[in-house]
Amino acid sequence: MDTSSRVKPVGIEKPRSELLELLNNNIEGQPDQLNVISIVGFGGLGKSTLAKALYEFPDVVRQYPCRAWVVASEHRGSTKGLLTAFLEKLRPGAPARGDVHQVQDDITSYLNTKRYLIVFDDIEEEQWDCIKSTFPKNTRSRIIVTTRIQALAEVCCSHGTNGYVYNVRSLDEKNSKELLAAVLNKQLPGFEQSSTLIVNKCDGHPLSLVSIANYLQRKREFTEADFKIFWSDLGSHMSEEYAFRKLQEILLNNYRSLPGRPVNLKACLLYLCVFPNGHPISSSNLMRRWLAERYVHDPDPSKAVVAANKSLKELIDRNIIRPIDPSKNTKVKTCRAHGIMHEFMLHMSMSAKFITSLRDPQRRNYRHLIMEGCPATSTCRVSNVNNRHTSLSHEGTSVDEKLRAHSLTVFGRAGEALVDFAKCELLRVLDLEECKDLKDDHLDGIHKLWHLKYLSLGGTGTISRLPKKIEKLHCLETLDMRKARIETLPVEVMKLPHLAHLLGKFKLGKRDWKTTELCKFLPKESNLQTLAGFITDNNPGFPMLIVRLNKLRKVKIWCNDDDSKSLAELSTGIKNFIEHELDTSIGVRSLSLHLRSSSGNILHSLENSFGYLSSLKLHGALSGLTLFATSLCGLNELCLSSTNDLMNNDISNLRRLIHLEYLKLVKINLGGFCIRKRDFPRLLRLCLAQCPILPTIEKGALRNLVSLQLLSEHLSDIPAGIEIRSHEHLQEIGLDSDINEEAKIVWENAAKNHPKRPGVLYLKRVDTDESGSMVKYVAAMKPATEIIYSVMQEEEQIPAVQPVSVEELSSALNNIVASQSEAHRAFGRNIAKQACG
Repeated sequence: MDTSSRVKPVGIEKPRSELLELLNNNIEGQPDQLNVISIVGFGGLGKSTLAKALYEFPDVVRQYPCRAWVVASEHRGSTKGLLTAFLEKLRPGAPARGDVHQVQDDITSYLNTKRYLIVFDDIEEEQWDCIKSTFPKNTRSRIIVTTRIQALAEVCCSHGTNGYVYNVRSLDEKNSKELLAAVLNKQLPGFEQSSTLIVNKCDGHPLSLVSIANYLQRKREFTEADFKIFWSDLGSHMSEEYAFRKLQEILLNNYRSLPGRPVNLKACLLYLCVFPNGHPISSSNLMRRWLAERYVHDPDPSKAVVAANKSLKELIDRNIIRPIDPSKNTKVKTCRAHGIMHEFMLHMSMSAKFITSLRDPQRRNYRHLIMEGCPATSTCRVSNVNNRHTSLSHEGTSVDEKLRAHSLTVFGRAGEALVDFAKCELLRVLDLEECKDLKDDHLDGIHKLWHLKYLSLGGTGTISRLPKKIEKLHCLETLDMRKARIETLPVEVMKLPHLAHLLGKFKLGKRDWKTTELCKFLPKESNLQTLAGFITDNNPGFPMLIVRLNKLRKVKIWCNDDDSKSLAELSTGIKNFIEHELDTSIGVRSLSLHLRSSSGNILHSLENSFGYLSSLKLHGALSGLTLFATSLCGLNELCLSSTNDLMNNDISNLRRLIHLEYLKLVKINLGGFCIRKRDFPRLLRLCLAQCPILPTIEKGALRNLVSLQLLSEHLSDIPAGIEIRSHEHLQEIGLDSDINEEAKIVWENAAKNHPKRPGVLYLKRVDTDESGSMVKYVAAMKPATEIIYSVMQEEEQIPAVQPVSVEELSSALNNIVASQSEAHRAFGRNIAKQACG
């Protein structure tokens, strides 16, 4: 029996208090007008619960004599139904009459003289469009909406004088355990030890904790061993046990709401299950894999990349995938699915023969294979459609038959299975980045994988070379060696006709290059777009190559040599890359240079270059660099990390960058530099890291700023030359996690007094080399605004959903495969002929 409704609220005071402040917040110097607060987050996090706690709070009841709670999800597809329900909540016993326009007029007329608080729970954009015009604005009233879609939350907030988006976040460990124990409400032998495992696996998702607690009501004991068995078959429990009914409805609703065209987001979401639960996923790698698998496809490669980006953003916007790194110029570098959603999708994928383990005896018929090592703290799970479980040893696992899989992803130790991966002849994706026992000879047969498009190498093995036969991988589009120990790149790699992304830190293997010799290593029309990156070492090979790579979009270079001839070749190559494009509509073009003091002259040689770059990142001896930066067309991202002192005129020259949206300055003395009103008119994000003296920001400057990061452990009070209240659109303040507690209080109070209530984000410094000259920051803790879940009220209102059937899911996935198969087979036949010929 579901006992959660009888449990007292858990950790509700802080979020309710913060929402009360937002509810009562007024902008100084402006009349108190209509404001909209959007509560947004993944399903089951308690958005409705939190809104209800605020709605029924005694002070709120007294302040707003006219109140109404409307469950918008009960009126999907019926504009008049929603309006009628709204009016009847306002005037109980007086039914609505007339058409839609008459009902709208009646609502406006009724609210016109009242101070009101209206809640629309689980609203959709079409519904908001219908009701937003009914609210009188010149009134001291508030609207609260709950939604799972970030973009919709922002649209709703833009309607009021000063709206707010309040992101619901998951529970911390303390409150998770408190909630779990409160719902269970009995002594259960073995539970104390297993509760930590439950909390970690549920990933702070309240409804998951409540569902498991309700499930445990029937148990007499629950040990760590019991939990491991339970979790290994969680998907089956969710589909069969009554205790998980509400959780299943929410997860299915998230899944089924995804569009099927033009990109099948359902397949893109299911594909995330090739990564272990909780594992950080590189956004760029994920999108490249989608493209390689043709889950995102367009005949025009540039449009396909745009479609992949759009697909990822939509999954994030729906709060199904969440970013797990600090914001950086709105780019999400790493992400992951919610833990419980991952488990549910994995069960569905296995049931539909979409994803399974390499250890599964039924693996022959699955589209994607995964292999995970088994640390002492986890369990090995292999499931098939009959829910049988098989445990095979690491060393005893081998691919003993031809497999139809299109991808193989290995985490941990693979053992003898590595010598047989070449039997997966249809592989498009081979991801060995996290493989712990990869060795050079394991790659000797890789040239047999004619269909391979994506290859990632790394782990903690001893791999240090690529075989020369890699030139036979004619389809290869991505070669990622960033986590491998490969220092020298075989020149044969440059022959690959479809190679688009080459990632790592390597040198070119052949010396004494001549132009005629170099040309034979390039295809007639190279497709290489990403070269990130290479090390200069008195070898002119790569610098000479850049001149001939006309599709390059991203280049990263470590300048480690002092040879003037090589530096001259490099300058020519970079200049050609920059000047090749003047069209700012073609998308991202970025250049990253790590310069030694002796190689800084490269920048001076580029001062008169004129071309298009959207992103420029420079580290090292940067004196005199700004003439080069300001000569670029369309630059909207600039990151400078200096190892020497820049002159005042170097910094002042940056004022010319009128298109700049993101500016990051590291270890640069900004004393005497004043950012004036007309400077950086489009700047959205400013990051100043380890800068000994901060600039002065003139009042009224940086009007569009949404993120301000001041990253120094020595920062205490708010600097005299920076007034955050003047940045009226500010949404985020980033601080070094090592600042003292007094400083944290000062900044958090300043954020509370800001009209937009920006979140305070604490970031931890990480030195990326032994000298400490290169630094980056990662998230150190959750933002100060932490939304907690309460089980006193009913969870989100969700329409009844029938469980998805294996047949339904299989049909959808088969349609994806069928739409690709014939073209792929024809393409494969041509490639095979080329390879054999």
